[in-house]
Amino acid sequence: MVGNPRRPLRVLIAKPGLDGHDRGAKVIVRALRDAGFEVIYTGIRQTPDMIAATALQEDVDAVGLSLLSGAHMTLFPQIVEGLRRRGLGSVLVFGGGIIPDEDVPRLQAAGVDRVFGPGTPLRSIAEYLKEKLASKTVAR
Repeated sequence: MVGNPRRPLRVLIAKPGLDGHDRGAKVIVRALRDAGFEVIYTGIRQTPDMIAATALQEDVDAVGLSLLSGAHMTLFPQIVEGLRRRGLGSVLVFGGGIIPDEDVPRLQAAGVDRVFGPGTPLRSIAEYLKEKLASKTVAR
């Protein structure tokens, strides 16, 4: 077994692009920390390459993207591709924000596992991550 099997799951929460509205992302950060995750928050106005590089440096298990600006169809796939280029294709990517329902299947096809809309209960996001990442706690 490699690494510390008791290390908390690590989640990167990022705000890509020019979206400066970060209250929702900060709420997610707090909720995930309260649920036992180790959370790294990048702050606002991050480029896709900055987010992918941070994911590599921080050895994260998942990347959560928060976007309200409408650029999700461009930025989310760029981030997924940046993760893949860095050998992080197994990192779980999820998103949230103001994302039209009709865009969700295309985002999923691009590698975003799930999209959470406004009003999603915080507990359900934490439960989703625990379920999806359960095998990673065993593998550590």
